[in-house]
Amino acid sequence: MTTLDHADAARTGARPGPPGAVAAAPKGRKGTGRRLSVRSRWELALLLTPALVLFVLFVLVSIAAAVYYSFFDWNGFGPPTKLVGFANYTKALADPMFQGAVRHNLQFAALSVVVQLPLTLGLALLLNGRLRGRAVLRLIAFTPYVLSEAITAVAWLVMLQPGGAVDQGLRGVGLDGLVHEWLADQHLVLYTLFVVATWKYIGFGVILLLAGLQGVPAELREAAALDGATQWQTTRKVVLPLLGPTIRIWIFLSVIGSLQLFELVWIMTLGGPAGSSATMATYVIDRGFRRYQFGYGSAVAVLLFAVCFVFALLYQRFALRRDTAGALSGRVD
Repeated sequence: MTTLDHADAARTGARPGPPGAVAAAPKGRKGTGRRLSVRSRWELALLLTPALVLFVLFVLVSIAAAVYYSFFDWNGFGPPTKLVGFANYTKALADPMFQGAVRHNLQFAALSVVVQLPLTLGLALLLNGRLRGRAVLRLIAFTPYVLSEAITAVAWLVMLQPGGAVDQGLRGVGLDGLVHEWLADQHLVLYTLFVVATWKYIGFGVILLLAGLQGVPAELREAAALDGATQWQTTRKVVLPLLGPTIRIWIFLSVIGSLQLFELVWIMTLGGPAGSSATMATYVIDRGFRRYQFGYGSAVAVLLFAVCFVFALLYQRFALRRDTAGALSGRVD
């Protein structure tokens, strides 16, 4: 056997042997690989089929049905018969209430990135350091996320009532001037809901960023400290760049969640007062199920889906592409 034969055997994992044996070995491996390939395909089919069936039934079929009903003037009783084409879409886009709902969703998304992200990042960095009672503090930060949206909304609805726990707390510390009608003031209700949403979801962001911080090598921090970098310089030039993929995932989830915001708003304000806290999702439910305009509500639901879908595609194309390229293609460069 030549050196090339030994090198090839070492590369392929085959045991060196006489020439005849070398010719027989690949045939056996090829058969084994074929059997593994067939078995892998069956495993993939077995694992993916239930999820694909559920996805098709509850996502694709639902979207197709919404698109179909959106072309009818339909009140939900009996089959739809009055075809109106794109009239529901033009009506929604021209409705000031729907425009206000879109604006509220965008305000929520902007506030999430501008306000929630620094708070979440600061809290995650704090809880990632050596701190007495760190485990308890992490548990306290994450507990609101475990609560359901309905429980959170009802609890805060009671506390924010006139004369409720929030007002009494402010008066107790001498801040009577800060007492407001938190959910009845048209200029304040959206920010009140944002505070509640921040309290509810900041724990999820903290846990997500803490997981990302565990992937920052300690050697890089130690090297930066040896080079004389301050804590702030180490965080800004070492930790934050390595935490970038996690932050971008958080932004994506936060913006999508803001565009689909429903439960908290619906339970606490029903989109009021006078539509000042309405979102696209509450607008869909109000028009579809409360006013029996199912055709029109379907058109608004399709618009909401289109907004989320376009944002997801653009964000994937311009923000997440370099983070997911290696995972999707198997390349690590």
